[in-house]
Amino acid sequence: MLLCLFHLHPQRLREREFNQSALLANPLSQHLGLPLVLGQLIRTRQTVPQTSLTKKERLANLRRAFAVPRSEKIRGKTILLVDDVMTTGTTIHECAKTLLHAGSGQVYGLTLARMV
Repeated sequence: MLLCLFHLHPQRLREREFNQSALLANPLSQHLGLPLVLGQLIRTRQTVPQTSLTKKERLANLRRAFAVPRSEKIRGKTILLVDDVMTTGTTIHECAKTLLHAGSGQVYGLTLARMV
C-alpha cells in the first residue's frame, strides 16, 4: 500500500504557503510504515475553492483537474489518499477516478474531518 496525496496547484500553494494534506500525511506515513508517494497525483489546472460551490458545481469544477504523470509508479498498487477535509467527497472521488484510470489497484480515502 502507498500513501498518496494530491499536490495543490502552484498558485494555491503560494497563497497558503503549505499543503495541509502533506502535514497530515508525513507523520501518518511514518506511523503506519507506508511509503509516502509525492508527485504522482497532480492538479493540472487551478480550480475555484470547493467551499463556495454547490454539489453540482463541485463536480464540474474538479472534472479532469488531476493527472498521474508517471503511471508506472502506481500501477497495480493499493493507494490510501489523504486529504484534510471532506465536504461532498468530490475531491477524493475525482482523485480516485484519476488513479484508477492510470492503472492503480484499489484506492481508499482518509480525511481528518468531515463538514456537516
